[in-house]
Amino acid sequence: MIHPHDIFSSAEPWTVRMVYLAREFEKKGHSVTLVYFPLEWNNQRASGLSASISLVPLSRKHGPGVLISNICSICALAAKTDIIHFQKCFYNAAIPALIAALVRNKHLHYDWDDWEVKIYEVSTRPGFLRNLIRDFLMILENNIPRLVDTVSVASSRLRSECQKLSKHRDTIFDAPVGADLDRFSPAVCGQQIRQKYGINKPLILYLGQLHGGQYVELFIRTAAKLLKDYRENTAFMIVGDGYMAAELKKFSSQLGLDNFLIFAGAVPHELVPQYIAAADVCVACFEENEVTLCKSPLKIVEYLASGKAIVASNVGEVPNMLGNAGVLTPPGDINALADGIIKILRDSDLKKSLERRSRARAEEEYSWKVTAENLLKAYEKSIHLERRYTG
Repeated sequence: MIHPHDIFSSAEPWTVRMVYLAREFEKKGHSVTLVYFPLEWNNQRASGLSASISLVPLSRKHGPGVLISNICSICALAAKTDIIHFQKCFYNAAIPALIAALVRNKHLHYDWDDWEVKIYEVSTRPGFLRNLIRDFLMILENNIPRLVDTVSVASSRLRSECQKLSKHRDTIFDAPVGADLDRFSPAVCGQQIRQKYGINKPLILYLGQLHGGQYVELFIRTAAKLLKDYRENTAFMIVGDGYMAAELKKFSSQLGLDNFLIFAGAVPHELVPQYIAAADVCVACFEENEVTLCKSPLKIVEYLASGKAIVASNVGEVPNMLGNAGVLTPPGDINALADGIIKILRDSDLKKSLERRSRARAEEEYSWKVTAENLLKAYEKSIHLERRYTG
């Protein structure tokens, strides 16, 4: 299994997908080699997560020499594997995986969990170099589904896009995000977090990265509206970090939220359940565009598993994920977000009902166990098919 990012960095929390899947495969008796690319080489770890999950850190530096070295490393690892699984279309993972599968004649699986080209477009400023990188990323993302044996997709919209790119629809499998149902649980206590920040009133939480395409400003505007128009005695918290953090903090201050909105920053993933447990209402707000239509937001399944009352934007995969376990609001609508939060805060019976439904929803549909089982079906399909590198 190859992930292009750092599985140990709180700055790249989406990498937990690969780690949890590896652990689920281990439970089923499989051995996993997990290749990752640390942000800082001095922070690499290669001791393994367990006896059956070994770790191989590779250099994240740019340049043909590094790429060739990484290709050679993954080709050597591939000689002892049955399946090569890589996540995302970034070249540092995708190109070595494609070459290693071809050289070693191994089955190749692509885990497509986000529309990366669209995310890159909304996260960067236009310019010659940016457009060059975007075009290269687009070539990879548009062609990888044609070159691999099987693909897993994290949303129905990505399935639709994948079907346009691949002639082999029977090799596309659903693999939505999941949650660790033991770590994220209604039994987790958030009192320590509330004490740490001196919170003694209802807490509204947003969990996510502070960069383009995350729509944190919607949450900040909603907080300001709740305080101004409803005069609700509430506290607000944002858990996450990113390159827009300073800009968002300045925006929050301009709206007069200095004493009401807490920027907790990036926290280790093992502490995230406590932060969610501390909240009374959890928010997942989005606008509607090509990025959000494809998303299968990790925050939502972690809210669900934690048994929380959720207010979320009705876009893309979100309504399928929530079912009847949350309050849906029109995407980009801060008035509706504020109304949804107030509705829960002022109706204790509704809040308790949503909390029960949330946990039940996670147990039924959104655990990493279910996602891993779907991936194993994809692997089995791949092994029984002729490999199709010519598409």
